[in-house]
Amino acid sequence: MNTYIVVGAGILGASTAYHLAKRGARVTLIDRNDSGQATKAGAGIICPWLTNRSNKPWYRLVTEGAKFYPKLVEELEAVGETETGYSQVGAINIFSGEDRLHKKVELAKERQKSTPEMGEVTKLSVKETKELFPLLSDDYASVHISGGARVNGSEICYALIRSAKKYGASIVYGNASLMKEKDTITGVYVNNQKYFADRVIVTGGAWAKELVEPLGVKFNVTSQKAQIVHLQVPNTDTSKWPVVMPPYNQYMLTFKNGRVVVGTTYEDNVHFDDEVTAHGIHTILDKALRVAPGIANTTYLETKVGFRPYTPNSLPVLGSIPRFEGLIVANGLGASGLTSGPYIGDQLAKLALGEETHIDFKDYDVRNAIRLE
Repeated sequence: MNTYIVVGAGILGASTAYHLAKRGARVTLIDRNDSGQATKAGAGIICPWLTNRSNKPWYRLVTEGAKFYPKLVEELEAVGETETGYSQVGAINIFSGEDRLHKKVELAKERQKSTPEMGEVTKLSVKETKELFPLLSDDYASVHISGGARVNGSEICYALIRSAKKYGASIVYGNASLMKEKDTITGVYVNNQKYFADRVIVTGGAWAKELVEPLGVKFNVTSQKAQIVHLQVPNTDTSKWPVVMPPYNQYMLTFKNGRVVVGTTYEDNVHFDDEVTAHGIHTILDKALRVAPGIANTTYLETKVGFRPYTPNSLPVLGSIPRFEGLIVANGLGASGLTSGPYIGDQLAKLALGEETHIDFKDYDVRNAIRLE
């Protein structure tokens, strides 16, 4: 039986370890537990079908990721993991102008033909929209996507890790470094101990480049800071409210116990500064209050900070690094990591095991993000 090591226990690494272990492989998951891990900060919107982004390889990943979730959640529940943080509550894309709303409805209906998992597409009036999300102003009608969902990043990640352990995987916390003989990666060194493996899979997100640099590999991974505000609506059941997608790069979604999550900031060149800033909170709440004045009466709970990993052209890179045997990397999932991460983890496990994959890895060539010295 081959042995595998996965370095990085965010959503991508947790999914990879789970799918390897489920297939009977011997797996060790290693994580440094860095502050600012994107998965732990994220509250995921699983509704990729309304995007205006035209990159087809990226769109395939996120739509396959959304399609993958119900099956994955069913699997996890079958092994006793009922707290996955995932719920198909629907999503609404709100607009104040009829013309833009009409165009989005038409786009959604066209995409529904090839992705029926997005569910029903419904145009909602201002009144119907506000009934679904009472904090909104009286200015917005919407398009409703019944298959839209939300996921708590920490909950789905921990459910995957616990399930991987049930299938025999182990987890080690510490700072890993790669071991090699000539051009073959043989395992990792962590906590003064050697761990040998036939394959090492690096899913370290924004921190991955420092792991491969000693090999003479320059990994072009950048990080983007995200601040996400958590509020609470008193004495209100918000567990079934839909995800709200305003007509700009903000979002609102809710969980149980009245929790409302509002995001986000997009901060470059901050070099892992995980401090919450007044400017970040102001930016988020200022935009949110424009469309949802009802949040003025909510209680502030906390602000979470995470670092999204990006590779060139904002397109993930997946696969082997040329020259080195036994090493696979996956990175650059960016803001859509919670949508595509579980699915990509399944595909990485298949790649490592030599099984047929659904992904064409040539579309996500690692060479687009590395330079060998």
